[in-house]
Amino acid sequence: MCTGDGLCLDHCPDVFVQLEDGIAYVAELGSPLNDPGGSGSLAWVPLKSYQAVVHAAEACPGECIFIEMPAQSVGELSLSL
Repeated sequence: MCTGDGLCLDHCPDVFVQLEDGIAYVAELGSPLNDPGGSGSLAWVPLKSYQAVVHAAEACPGECIFIEMPAQSVGELSLSL
C-alpha cells in the first residue's frame, strides 16, 4: 500500500504522479492509472526509465512497486503500483 511519501516521484517523475488523495500512481503517457494492485494499474514504461524505476521500487517504503520485464523486451517494461 502506498504510504504517500513521494519517493518514487523523486526517483522517476516521468513515470509516477501523486494525486490529491496523497497517493502515488504509476502513469502511462502522463495519465495516472487508478487501479492500485489491479490490472488497470499496469503501465508500459520506456526502457530508458528502467534504472530510475528500479531505484524507485527499492526506495518505496510501502514496497508496492512491481516490475515485470516482457519476455520479448522491445524497449519497454511493464510496471504496476
